[in-house]
Amino acid sequence: MAQLFQIHPQHPQPRLIKQAAEIARSGGLIALPTDAAYSLAGVAGYSPLLDRIRRIRSVDERHHFTLMCRDLSEIATYARVDNVQYRLLKAATPGSYTFILEATRELPRRILHPKRKTIGLRVPDNAVALGLLAVLDQPLISTTLQLPGDELPLNDAEMIRERLEHQIDFILDAGPCGIEPTTVVDLSGPHALVVRLGKGDLARLGL
Repeated sequence: MAQLFQIHPQHPQPRLIKQAAEIARSGGLIALPTDAAYSLAGVAGYSPLLDRIRRIRSVDERHHFTLMCRDLSEIATYARVDNVQYRLLKAATPGSYTFILEATRELPRRILHPKRKTIGLRVPDNAVALGLLAVLDQPLISTTLQLPGDELPLNDAEMIRERLEHQIDFILDAGPCGIEPTTVVDLSGPHALVVRLGKGDLARLGL
């Protein structure tokens, strides 16, 4: 059964963050709050983790995973970013945005889109997620916790455990965090393209 720990949404307890980090480092799959909606997340280097997420979400290898980073400098490590893109990213991070960018060779091919070699990247504006990223000292591969057939993401930790108790390892319960996913902007082409309009305000991006 998935472990569930209640954690303070603004001042997460270091002990619980450390436990979550230890589980993630060992290949565990975590449900955690973000500034948009709860996400499924884990350390990117574990291939079985991707298979578990794909089964839960019922998506194939063409699904764009998101690399959740703790700051803008990490994004620049894992994606090719020019000056125009950097200014846009700087205006939107941290925040409820996901950017699709061309990946660098730092990332394993198995987490990239198989044809485009792109990856989604974001910096969440959420104390629990940022606290976990800081302790891990590496990004998390993530996706919105929305199950097949559901119209909205899950937003209640007890419901998450009830529906996924044997499929995930750990739930960080910070209370409801929202049911609106991130705004997704594709920056891999010559012009910024809004792929999904979500919580992030386009005015902040000048789009």
